[in-house]
Amino acid sequence: MTTIALPVKAKEHPHIRALNVLRDLSTVADLIELCFSNTMDNDGQRYVNDMRRAGRDEGFLRWANHIAETTSLPLMGFVWEEDGRIVGNASLIQFRDKGKRIHLIANVATHPDYRRRGIARALTERTLQSARDKKTDAVWLHVREDNPGAVRLYGDLGFTEVARRTSWISNSDSPRAQADSAIQIIPRSPRFWNQQAEWLRRRYPDSIAWYHSWNFNTLRPGFWAWLANLFMDFDLEQWAAVRGDDLLGALTWLPNGGRSSSLFAAVGDSAPALTQLLLHARRAARNSTLMLDFPGGEMTEAVAAAGFSPRRTLIWMRA
Repeated sequence: MTTIALPVKAKEHPHIRALNVLRDLSTVADLIELCFSNTMDNDGQRYVNDMRRAGRDEGFLRWANHIAETTSLPLMGFVWEEDGRIVGNASLIQFRDKGKRIHLIANVATHPDYRRRGIARALTERTLQSARDKKTDAVWLHVREDNPGAVRLYGDLGFTEVARRTSWISNSDSPRAQADSAIQIIPRSPRFWNQQAEWLRRRYPDSIAWYHSWNFNTLRPGFWAWLANLFMDFDLEQWAAVRGDDLLGALTWLPNGGRSSSLFAAVGDSAPALTQLLLHARRAARNSTLMLDFPGGEMTEAVAAAGFSPRRTLIWMRA
């Protein structure tokens, strides 16, 4: 792990202090919404609203104050307090993966009136030091691709890029692509599983599975996977794109409830197969909104041709 010199500790800095979950959550939620409102999606808004609800629940706060290191809510971290108010924040969220402790630095935000003063840098440095004090096995963060200033900042602090992920969402426009008679879409056959699993590992890497909780064992054919899906109420569908006897790709459709569904694409090098699979999913989904998480910069034209728009691209970085 890269060693970074941290000249200032939180206890020595007049404006940095540890997050106090008993009184700070609602204020931090307001700050996050202010700083990211122009890029915040529905998931982000739900996250902020959950923070506000938690901040008003005294019973939850008393409980959370004792288990801050075992929940994915942002209950640890540091704030920058100046002029009697919180104007900066950096959260520290702990995960566990295969016996290892992983920390995610998130919600690095500075009030617009206080920017370009090094607040985000100082808070990130302090939060990174706190994670190391906890004997963490890895420290991660993610940043939007369209925020080059933050990307440079985190690079200067010793973070290196590990992956890029683009979130795509189906749009209301008519897809540019048409059906390709050379590619047939059929139900996924059990004989395709080994190749599908290999392609899934390529498109959804283990390096960030600790955060996304990808578990593709539920997609494998067989009685036990079927039984597990039945008990977990997973109403998934799987299709394969074939040309003759050759498998070109596979797609899993997993309804999330309501009007949105997640797609998981297992494809090799055939961009046309991905387009045809996505077109088929759109026809099957009808009025449901489809969301696809896919490696950033890969097969973008194929996804866009099927009537999907990029929502955001996140750069995953590790110190």
